[in-house]
Amino acid sequence: MRYTSFFIYIIVAFSISLPVSLFAQEVEEDEDEQTALSADDIRLPDGMEAELDSLLQEWNNKNYLSPEGDCTEGTNPEVDRETYIRRLSRLPNVIEMPYNDVVRKFIDQYAGRLRRSVSIILGASNFYTPIFEEALEAYQLPLELKYLPVIESALNPTAVSRAGAVGLWQFMITTGKQYGLEVTSLIDERRDPIKASYAAAHYLRDLYAIFGDWTLVIASYNCGPANVRKAIARAGGEKDYWRIYPYLPAETRGYVPAFIAANYIMNHYCNHNICPAAAQLPASTDTVTVTRNLHMDQVVALCNVKSEELKALNPQYRTSLIPGDSHECTLRLPTPAMAAFVAAGDSIYNYRATELLTSRSEVEVAQAKKAATKVKRGRTRRTRRTATTRRRRRR
Repeated sequence: MRYTSFFIYIIVAFSISLPVSLFAQEVEEDEDEQTALSADDIRLPDGMEAELDSLLQEWNNKNYLSPEGDCTEGTNPEVDRETYIRRLSRLPNVIEMPYNDVVRKFIDQYAGRLRRSVSIILGASNFYTPIFEEALEAYQLPLELKYLPVIESALNPTAVSRAGAVGLWQFMITTGKQYGLEVTSLIDERRDPIKASYAAAHYLRDLYAIFGDWTLVIASYNCGPANVRKAIARAGGEKDYWRIYPYLPAETRGYVPAFIAANYIMNHYCNHNICPAAAQLPASTDTVTVTRNLHMDQVVALCNVKSEELKALNPQYRTSLIPGDSHECTLRLPTPAMAAFVAAGDSIYNYRATELLTSRSEVEVAQAKKAATKVKRGRTRRTRRTATTRRRRRR
């Protein structure tokens, strides 16, 4: 997988969960209760329920995203049914995106209550869209799938769902490892925008090999293929998403309409008086291979780079330690910092090494002091003699 040289790791938050395993995961629900739910009894994806205003204070957003008041205070015009149908039908998509009242509800959410969030996501998409498109193209998948992370994570590489799914594409740990993403106490490649995008494209291709229908693929991405197969069986073998709709988990009923709505709003935001958050691109970046343990504070001190920026460019590292001793690791740096890193040579690894790299490879076990041992033994013997004497006197 090729690492693109630019400014990638920025942004905002939402979250939702990805199936634990391609072939095994299944969300258990009571069959009678699930069947009894009406077609309108849907649940918003987690990402659409999050509030982003507080996130504007985060370092990435303060530096790179600045929503303008006019983008979020403008009125949302009324749009009739025929206009929605025409706009959706004209999207250059392979995946079917029909209009209905459920889809309309989700468009209204994006264009209304979530319009400020949409403004931020539009600004963030300038960074991530090229990465998503490159990964999808590598697996020959429809490019409109690039909007899945909009409802999954709102384009936040460090987003964590209530179920423990992580990253832009919200991988569960088992699925992430199944698709080649390293997850340890030190590294979580589910947060790596490039590696996670290629893993997601691979996963989506595998799901399509199972169902042969992109709408069912999107549904199974949310609830797992086992639940989709179960819904198909309950619907009498129907393999149309809108036919099996009543038999799907509540969140999945909202997931595909939310995906259609995301495609709509990301293409027609101007028609709803929403504009992208103003974004100032960060400096160009490059990568270096780290083959020894390295602490980020060492890089910050000798390469003239801010700690927050360094962490934003390398979200896959869960701590400040880059474990180069375990295997080769990639570190992304702004171009000026890259030159300083190369010039520093070994001195960067040696800088405050004993203080920052505190993990010991070998330790000695402490031995009890001999003097203390003798005193203890002496007391023990006296205690035993005293106890023996008392027993003899009693006799």
